[in-house]
Parts: sequence; structure tokens; C-alpha cells
Amino acid sequence: MIACPVDPAEFFSAEAIQDPYPLYERLRSAGPVHQVGDSGFYLACSWPAITEVAARPQDFSSNLTATMTYTADGGVVPFPMDGVGGATHILVTADDPVHAAHRKLVLSQFTAKGVAALGPLIHDVFEQQWAAGVVDGRIEWMDTVANRLPMMIVARLIGVPDVDTDRLAHWGCATTQLLDGLMSAEELAASMTAITELSGYIVEHLARAIEDPHDDLIGELARACRGGQLSEFTAQLILVSLFSAGGESTASLLGTAVSTMAGSPQLQEQLRNSPELLGAFIEETLRLEPPFRAHYRHVLRDTDLCGVRLPADSRVLLLWGAANRDPQHFEAPDEFRLDRPNSKGHLSFGRGVHFCLGAPLARLEATTVLRLMLERTTWIETVDVGPWLPSVLARRHSSLELAVR
Repeated sequence: MIACPVDPAEFFSAEAIQDPYPLYERLRSAGPVHQVGDSGFYLACSWPAITEVAARPQDFSSNLTATMTYTADGGVVPFPMDGVGGATHILVTADDPVHAAHRKLVLSQFTAKGVAALGPLIHDVFEQQWAAGVVDGRIEWMDTVANRLPMMIVARLIGVPDVDTDRLAHWGCATTQLLDGLMSAEELAASMTAITELSGYIVEHLARAIEDPHDDLIGELARACRGGQLSEFTAQLILVSLFSAGGESTASLLGTAVSTMAGSPQLQEQLRNSPELLGAFIEETLRLEPPFRAHYRHVLRDTDLCGVRLPADSRVLLLWGAANRDPQHFEAPDEFRLDRPNSKGHLSFGRGVHFCLGAPLARLEATTVLRLMLERTTWIETVDVGPWLPSVLARRHSSLELAVR
């Protein structure tokens, strides 16, 4: 079977960027796999198609070899990773056995005990940011809390100074922008500059850690470098990936969760009366609005996916947000239900060997922040909800102004 084509102009349109779900529904209804124009990029949009890709790493590599870029004439071209140092075989974009080896190196910082130990820090950072951000009953949520708190926690976990948080957040955002698909030449140049600056920062701090490693994540990597298990260059790339993705998921989740709660008086009242429902609320927020709309896979050989022929060296974009609303898997998929069975059974943190290592930390951060926010207010309302970032991958509010009392 040949994949049904989707018009790149529709996939990259402002309407689809701001609300992709009507398009996702049309794509699912037409078939599980679609080709973007006549390019070598394909979209997997059903639950069976996406979970099958995740279960077949021998055919679908996580290695990020190229991303999709929309052109001024309405077409799509690959943005090869050769332009930013080459195809990445690092942690989240590596296949086994490299992926397993990298994951083992950082796993000690993400154990249940290690994540739980960060609870008091998350509490203190929220209190600090909340006190500084609320002025005359208003707060700009994204800049003050959602974007800053996760990076402050990541900085402490990795082992770099808290005072560098703003720079790290800027650099991390710039690196994920490379995957947006809608960057101008000027934006691309700015992202490349930011990546160079982040790389220089990491080189400096890794060198210090190799000289004197501590009990933090950069110390674990430094000890691996000293013992010959890891090259310094690979350690640097692992740190780049952690800084770029480490704050993105939780920043998105905090923004979406708070805008959802503030925009629904009934839901907010329910959570205030029954805070034990916060866990279910967070999972349903994740299902309906995944922090990352999609991730890429590289097709290693000629193969079939749900009956659709895919050529070797093509790329498949796994649309997590489309699978999370597949009516063949979820009853009333567009409804927000706090009593949904198997509430964690979504794909927003990935699937299989690449299930997000930081998922427990993101859940703890969101639970702690939302609980404290409810305790310190009697009501929250949205004043202005900024547009979603212009990206086919990241799903995060650009701004969110709240009125609180």
C-alpha cells in the first residue's frame, strides 16, 4: 500500500500549529501512515502504527539523522544533522547497546529515592518564584515559574550553579528550536550561536568535574571519562541533550496544566475540593497535550508499517498527540476525564526502551507545584493565554498571564 499524501502547507499551517487535533483526526480517518508531500518524511498517526514503530527498533532507529523543514514555496526539505555536528547517537537519540550504556551512566540520578529527595528543593524554588512573581494579584506564569523552575532543578541535578538558570533555559530552548521545522535563516543562526555557547559552558564545567567529581550527574559522567568508559566529547553531548530536553517537558506540562485548570472553573473547584485528584489531572493533561507533539525515527531498511511501504533512509514522525486521541484506543478521546481508567496509559513520555527517563521527576514537579499553587490561592483565572510556540515538535505556551487571589 502507498501512503496517503498530506499537503505540507496544511501540516505546517498556523492553524495546525495552534490546534493540530482536527488535522490529526482527519489523518487517522484516512489511514495510519501519511507521506508529507513527495518528501522522504512520513507521519504515523494511529495508536497501532506508533506503538508498532516503538516495538521495532531493528527497523526504526531513534538516531536523529535529519529533521523536516518547511520551505517558502510550500515544500519540505530535510535539515541534516551534519550541519550541527552530525547524526546523534546520544542517550535519547541512540539505539542499543549505546543507548543502554548511556542510560545506565545517568540512571543513578533518576532513581525513585533520588527523585524523591528533590521534593524539598522543588518546594523551595516554587515559593521563591511565586513570591517574586506575584505583583498586584497578577503573575506571568511561563516566565516566572513554568520555564524557570524545571531548569533550576535540572541545574541542581546535573551539578552546575543555580545562578546560570536563565542562560541555560535560553540555550536549552535554542537547541530544541532546531527541530521546529519553521525556523528562518536568522533564527537558525541564533540557535547555532546558542548551541556553541552552551557547548563551551559544558566543556568548562565538565573539565572541572573531571578534576574533582562530586555526587551529581556531571560527576558521574566525569568519573566515567576518568575511567575510560566514556569520551569527553560523548559526555559533553549527553549533557547538551539533558539541558535541551530536561526542562522542556516540565515547562510545557506546567503551562498547559495551569492554563487548563484556570480556564475551567468547574475543574478547578473539583481539584480544590479533592486534591487527591491531582495525579489523574496531570495524566489527563499529558494525554491531551503532550509536551512533545512528536519524535523522529529513521527507517533502516525497506519495510512495511500497517501495510504502507516505507523505503530505507526515509524518516517517520511519531505523532504522540494523534495516538493519544485515537478513538480506537481511548473512549471519548477529546474529553477531559479525571476518572479515565489506566490514566498513565498514554504515549506522552514515549514508549519502549526510550520511555522518558525524567518522567517521574516531571510528575513530581507538576504535583508539587500545582498542590502549592492551590494551597496559596483561593482562585486562579487566565488573563491572557499566549499562542503555542511555532513548532511541529514542542508544545508549549509562549506566555500565560494569570490573575490570582
